Amino acid sequence: MKRYTSILFALLMFPMVALSQHAITGTVTEADTDEPLAGANIVVVGTTTGASADVNGNYEIDDLENGTYTVRVTMVGFSAQRKEVTIDGSDVEVNFEMKVSSQSLQALEVFASRSDQKTPVAYAEVGQEQIENQLGSRDLPLVLNTTPSVYSTAQGGGSGDARINVRGFSQTNVAVMINGVPVNDMENGWVYWSNWDGIGDVAQSMQVQRGMSNVNLAVPSVGGTMNIITNPAENEAGGRFKQEIGNAGFRKSTVVLNSGLINDKFAFSAVGVRKTGEGMVDGTWTDAWAYYFGASYQVNEDNRLDLFALGAPQRHGQRLYAQNIATFSHDFARDLDSYDNAGLNQFQDRGYFFNQNVAPVSSSYNGKQYVGDGWIGNSIRDRYSANSINERENFFHKPQINLNWYSQLTESISLTNVLYYSGGQGGGTGTLGEVFNKDANGVSSSEQPFFFGPSPYQIDWDKTIAVNSSTARSWQNDFDSGTKDDYESIGILRNSRNNQWSVGDILKVNADLGDLQLGGGIDWRTAEIEHYREVRDLLGGQYYIDNANDFNPNRRTGLGDKVDYNFTNTVDWIGGYLQGELQKERYSIYATAGITNIKYTYDNHFTEDPENPGENLYRESPNIQGYQVKTGGLYSFTDALDGFVNFGIISKVPIFDNVIDDRSGAINEDPENEKYYFYEGGFRYSKQAYAISANYYLTDRKDRSFTRGVTQQDGTEGIINISGLDQRHSGIELETSFKPTNYLRLDVNGSYNFWEYQSDVQARYLADYSQDQYQELALSIDGLKVGNAPQRQLSYTLSVDPTNRFHFQIVGKSFFDHYADFDPFSRTYDPNDPSTADREQSWKAPNYTVLDAHMQYDLNNIFSGADVRLFLNIYNVLDNTYIQDATDNSQYNAYEANGVNHSADDAEVFFGLPRRFNAGVTVNF
Repeated sequence: MKRYTSILFALLMFPMVALSQHAITGTVTEADTDEPLAGANIVVVGTTTGASADVNGNYEIDDLENGTYTVRVTMVGFSAQRKEVTIDGSDVEVNFEMKVSSQSLQALEVFASRSDQKTPVAYAEVGQEQIENQLGSRDLPLVLNTTPSVYSTAQGGGSGDARINVRGFSQTNVAVMINGVPVNDMENGWVYWSNWDGIGDVAQSMQVQRGMSNVNLAVPSVGGTMNIITNPAENEAGGRFKQEIGNAGFRKSTVVLNSGLINDKFAFSAVGVRKTGEGMVDGTWTDAWAYYFGASYQVNEDNRLDLFALGAPQRHGQRLYAQNIATFSHDFARDLDSYDNAGLNQFQDRGYFFNQNVAPVSSSYNGKQYVGDGWIGNSIRDRYSANSINERENFFHKPQINLNWYSQLTESISLTNVLYYSGGQGGGTGTLGEVFNKDANGVSSSEQPFFFGPSPYQIDWDKTIAVNSSTARSWQNDFDSGTKDDYESIGILRNSRNNQWSVGDILKVNADLGDLQLGGGIDWRTAEIEHYREVRDLLGGQYYIDNANDFNPNRRTGLGDKVDYNFTNTVDWIGGYLQGELQKERYSIYATAGITNIKYTYDNHFTEDPENPGENLYRESPNIQGYQVKTGGLYSFTDALDGFVNFGIISKVPIFDNVIDDRSGAINEDPENEKYYFYEGGFRYSKQAYAISANYYLTDRKDRSFTRGVTQQDGTEGIINISGLDQRHSGIELETSFKPTNYLRLDVNGSYNFWEYQSDVQARYLADYSQDQYQELALSIDGLKVGNAPQRQLSYTLSVDPTNRFHFQIVGKSFFDHYADFDPFSRTYDPNDPSTADREQSWKAPNYTVLDAHMQYDLNNIFSGADVRLFLNIYNVLDNTYIQDATDNSQYNAYEANGVNHSADDAEVFFGLPRRFNAGVTVNF
């Protein structure tokens, strides 16, 4: 009877309880602009109840009984807010106006030319929360693989050795900017992510603008632009401690301290990072530090100064040599249709973690290694491991310091000036001279050439040390032979140093004339880069004979002495731009025009100038001009639907190596620019729980830099341009999101691309003026796919928030039509015999899918005034085996017995890493 009475009582009480439950609703907007802040987190303090603001900034928290509550709102980049709310018999509306959490963030975003919803370019925004939840201390570009037409891999697996492709262009054609300052190498445009090892720990957000972008500086934004904004000095005092662990002994500790605003004038933030680990791939250990400092000073109401300093002194083992597929897995090779199983006898299976760049050495060898001047710690030290030597190790420290000045000159005119310095000390290791190898069966190259036996070969350090440490004797290595003196090293481990400094200043002036925004600026940079090699390890001997120095031939060298080459390059750069933007209620139009002038010099300290005996070989390029013109417009059909188009032309100045050969000193007296033509159109739709954007793009690359060496009339070496190498990159890109409830969100992104070479190349040029000798060149590349990245890709992210404390994500990435990378200049043929043309596509790697899982759980009120978060990242959850990087018709690892014919047995590859984890705890205080 009691049971039925209880049920009846519950049924009678349920409507009363339901009627006593109410909701808190409202909007979250930015205080200064009144723009909605989609994604803001609203929490009822002390409970697991909460919500996220939708695309219009609206939120709703249901099922609350009468009472008094504290509601807290947080949003990355904004100061948290709390409000006390009383529910008494009805729903309550509570609105929040959020203020930027730092004095500098908004000005930085404007200076860095970041896009927003009214900008007519295709872009993707990666916020601090996504970086923290998904990156897991990997290289920063790897978090971008869910972005359409963006492909990033860890290559050989070394820390900081990642690469990124955008719309089929390598990162030499992707502008990377930190706080609006370009960081691409000024000689070749490359980005070395090991130099920015701690950037993921201080990134406030990262924006990828695909295509020509709206960046007004003359940077290589052909594939796109990565705009990274770091955390400025916070207005609120506090800090964070983060401890991470992972596979292969990975450990990382991060400490963040914020002073908060002092006397309404000054604030600073400091970050320190320590990272170590052995690496999953053999010999890819890491030993790294990172630091960051940000300070802000409000001079007066119209002027503010910011100071940023960051750097990452590090050293790590590398795997730079890709291998034949069978070297990593016979089973995987057998399953490929175009792999000849006879090749399995040529390439021994060494497993997925095999690294040709590290080999064992007797622990009794105690030779010292010279790391070099300007490096942290002792310049002479022991090797990393007593039982092995890394042929390839990277060590570098590249600090960057920015001093930013923001000034409101008048009510409508503002000025921003950024003066910056970037240094650089370090380099990479390798061998020099006669170093012995042994094939996969252990047969030494002193007995037969190592490439006569099965692969993979490895360096025989012990044999090399034994020969070097011996008295006078003869030696045989592969096809080479000779004699040596007592304790003379015939082969050594060397450093290839790249010591550099650059100074620059970026000045921008903007005028706000109501609907019309006008701007202009100057971009000045100068850099000096020292390139030389030095003796790192004598490998058992006492000296090494170097013959590379014309001024001191047959020189005995010891640890730290310069060998092989020694030259200094300079780059002088100045550019300017003008920009205008008209913004109306329904439409906006913008246009940018800029010009750049670059000059290179080359000073070889080891080579005598034949025209000036006793003097260094010195070369100076002519002034080379480039330009860019961009325009676009956006029209708002409704409050939810926008359409945009953009067009542009870029005339890109050639990189240093296409103007001056920094080995021979040959110079290109008439360098030719590459030309890029951009066309793009798309739309963006956002309505309540749905958002979708789609666009079509077409980029024509004309006259890709292609040079040949010639002998000039005066007998000196020169460089000429070969024109006509054209590419077309086009495609459709799609981004969608669906959030039916506050607890569930689905994102699906994809791209369908067509990247191809446009036409064959034929040229006839005078190769030797003195002998009136002409050469003909023909490339059969018309219709060949541009390789090195998948041409189709799909990503899908499911985010689940069952409570306000627990966050769970599954991220899937599928890649298709990945043509292996190849050198188009390798497709030469006889123009008089078209049948010699090789028109077969490069080998296509198998399609693959990878799933990652990310989990975070918040433990509130564990410590007084501190929030604790536990997190776990699992990469490659299903432990799939897949090829992520491939090169066609490998020069070193092809199976040649059946011909080199663009098949799987001729490719060299890197496999993706297997299942692995990153876990830890974050304490915010």
